[in-house]
Amino acid sequence: MTRTRAYRNGVLEAEDFPPEELSTYLRDTGVTVWLDLCAPGEADLAVVSEELGLHRLAVEDAVSEHQRSKLDRYDTHSFLTAWGVRLENGVLAADEVDAFITERALVTVRKSEDFDIEAVVARWDSAAELAKSGVGFLVHGLLDYVVDGYFEAVQSLDDQIEGLEDSVFADKVDHRDMQRRSLHLRKSLVKLRRVVLPMREVVNSLMRRDVGLADETMTPYFQDVYDHVLRASEWTESLRDLVTTIRETQLAIQGNRLNIIMKKLTGWAAIIAVPTAITGFYGQNVPYPGYDQWWGFIVSTAAIVVIAGALYVLFKRRDWL
Repeated sequence: MTRTRAYRNGVLEAEDFPPEELSTYLRDTGVTVWLDLCAPGEADLAVVSEELGLHRLAVEDAVSEHQRSKLDRYDTHSFLTAWGVRLENGVLAADEVDAFITERALVTVRKSEDFDIEAVVARWDSAAELAKSGVGFLVHGLLDYVVDGYFEAVQSLDDQIEGLEDSVFADKVDHRDMQRRSLHLRKSLVKLRRVVLPMREVVNSLMRRDVGLADETMTPYFQDVYDHVLRASEWTESLRDLVTTIRETQLAIQGNRLNIIMKKLTGWAAIIAVPTAITGFYGQNVPYPGYDQWWGFIVSTAAIVVIAGALYVLFKRRDWL
């Protein structure tokens, strides 16, 4: 599946033309083209590589998977790797997208259809007045969509963490569910951190003047994307710390509750030890005072009640029960 576009002097001129016509459009210095490929093989990229003179290493990176977010610079073009993120049933999923950036062409390579390229196209159409900036305009729309996805993901994770935080102090807590949710949130935040942190360096590199991508018009927009990346990375770091704090708080609360339970059990054990000791003495084959007499039974019973009651009052005053 391929998508193509051609802009002439900032105006959309053609769309969905064959990739073989790239060189025809690029003969005109006023034309900027975009080509999108979904899950291509080396043979599919061979045509584009020949048309644009792409470096062999960049083509290999575009075909292989699990690349780190990065920006590689070659003599005639740059190669960009980024990750779009989304939440599926509360679990973070990431989709890799690569891009070949030349002076007047942008080629995006998606590893799967899960990366919504139509949303990127919609961003370009919503800011058509910036299309005169050429490839910089196209790259900005792509990065803006990716970074906004980071914000949506981190906001959703923040909401989940707030719910987890509220359940920590509930009267009845499902500790197994709490552990499972904490683990899933931490894994999602670690995965998000791995794709967000390198993007700071990527966007910063694209803004450099020697790259020649961001002109005077697009520089503020790239700066805005860079600020969003910084905020997303800082937010992600704070949420990771918060999840760790919640988990430590949960363990501390569990420890405190266990101590309270043990304190109460110990207090009741001390109270129960009184009648056990007294009746144990009378169970021996020794004629204690009151042995085989009604008054002996009454005295021993009264001693049990008085001593146990005194211990109960004492422990209650000290908040042991």
